[in-house]
Amino acid sequence: MGTFKPADPEFGARVRASFARQAMMTTLGATLERVATGEVDIRLPFRADLTQQHGFLHAGAMTTVVDSACGYAALTLMPAGAAVLTVEFKVNLMAPGAGESIVARGRVLKAGRTLTTCAGDVFAIAGGEEKHVLTMLATMMTVQGRPGLAD
Repeated sequence: MGTFKPADPEFGARVRASFARQAMMTTLGATLERVATGEVDIRLPFRADLTQQHGFLHAGAMTTVVDSACGYAALTLMPAGAAVLTVEFKVNLMAPGAGESIVARGRVLKAGRTLTTCAGDVFAIAGGEEKHVLTMLATMMTVQGRPGLAD
């Protein structure tokens, strides 16, 4: 990872405004915890209605949150008026999602004009301890000039 310079000095406000409009994050109960140049953290509290059949946080819920963390990390480096869309991702599930909450940390590995490569990690928080449970490699696309997509 290198040191990144944001194209839009108002990236933080833009990310927060976009996150506030994202109904899926509201539905899941996720909160935006940290926004920095090329990095975003999102927290999801453990909820019984988001578990799978064994009582662990469902992989789909964790993947959804880390996808957003990666997307918003990419958005921090995009120009004003640009939007972000996920092109692809790969997820490795390394341990069950168990604890009081999870935190998804997205970070930019390489920012390009059109495509941005990100990495995301999910940590289950239990008793103040973090356990690495999921990792993601994702590609995000910068979208400009599309009505309805501007962040």
